[in-house]
Amino acid sequence: MPDLFAADHPATSSAGPLPESAPLADRLRPQRLDEVVGQEHLTGPEGAIGRMVAAGRLSSIIFWGPPGTGKTTISRLLAAAVGMRFEPVSAVFTGVADLKKIFAAARDHAKLGQRTLLFVDEIHRFNRSQQDGFLPYVEDGTITLVGATTENPSFELNAALLSRAQVLILRRLDNGALEKLLERAEALTGRALPLTPEAREALIASADGDGRFLLNQAETLFSVAIAEPLDPAALSALLHRRVAVYDKDREGHYNLISALHKSLRGSDPQAALYYLARMLVAGEEPLYVLRRMVRFASEDIGLADPQALVQCLAAKDAYDFLGSPEGELAIVQACLYCATAPKSNAAYKAQKAAWKSARDTGSLMPPTNILNAPTKLMKDIGYGAGYAYDHDQEEGFSGDNYWPEEMTPATFYAPTDRGLEKRIAERIAYWDELRAQRRQK
Repeated sequence: MPDLFAADHPATSSAGPLPESAPLADRLRPQRLDEVVGQEHLTGPEGAIGRMVAAGRLSSIIFWGPPGTGKTTISRLLAAAVGMRFEPVSAVFTGVADLKKIFAAARDHAKLGQRTLLFVDEIHRFNRSQQDGFLPYVEDGTITLVGATTENPSFELNAALLSRAQVLILRRLDNGALEKLLERAEALTGRALPLTPEAREALIASADGDGRFLLNQAETLFSVAIAEPLDPAALSALLHRRVAVYDKDREGHYNLISALHKSLRGSDPQAALYYLARMLVAGEEPLYVLRRMVRFASEDIGLADPQALVQCLAAKDAYDFLGSPEGELAIVQACLYCATAPKSNAAYKAQKAAWKSARDTGSLMPPTNILNAPTKLMKDIGYGAGYAYDHDQEEGFSGDNYWPEEMTPATFYAPTDRGLEKRIAERIAYWDELRAQRRQK
């Protein structure tokens, strides 16, 4: 599977330049380590890889990082940079018999003075016994092992194997690196992507640090005829078509539940009770109505009155216990409580904003001070260092930063001045003030 770190010139294979029909990702593969984007902390002169290349000798390595960040590409270029034979395998498709043949071939090449870099993609998929099988060949120098994994090596790889390899962490590609990939794709094809500036930003955000995904999406855009630049909505419609949420053959059913929901939201207990009666008298399943009311309690009331959710769940329990018609009174009680409660959709809006941010930045690591460090490797690379235990701080509040270093702190939840949320807003403001004061010290 190709990695997406584009070169400034077309990629080549052993058979020569790749044809234009080859996938864009293949044609944009870099030919030198200094063409790799996004991993300068490793490939630069002061990085671990840069130092190994300068010395002309490699140790065994485990590359740990998210998909599409260059693990395969860097390994291939690393072998070329130090004059080693590159032997790639995938743990998904390779068995013990295949490995024995590879080790035997590596020994034969070693006799001729040719060292072998064995690259194992998805090395975490080998079981413990298979991982142990690499040890003697690593120790006697038959191979230099470079493994790639998206999983935490502390949990997925043998301690014996880890002790013989250096773990190097690849970062998700930031927006600058992803933009560079798009620019190289445009230079190679001689065409600009048919996107507005806002849609281009949305395309980059949708990649979530995965260069492979980004170039695949770009190739789709290059392959279709687009008369005018796409805006974000048109881009989403082209690349991510959604299916309809509801069937259309029960319009009356959905009209009534919509009317109930909006009457509750509008704080009209009389109309809400009317539409509730319409549905139950017509034979609607009471538990369906209760499910919608439980949702309403979170979506339209939230923390303005947290008891609304409690009332709805209690009504569900009461109906389960009593059944119809006795249990329907509990549904009426929950309906009237929700209709007369203070309203806030702050939690609902916070969820939508937070979920969007999570989709856009879902591979960012939390700051190292709040990461758990159950293994020595994780402690050695700084996990948990400097964590301030809030209960031991003045006023039980440390004011630490809990956001990924690459991300500006965001505000998803903005409580209203209605009901309990008014007090919650005061509490958040107090913490914000404390946090600001402590960062000034």
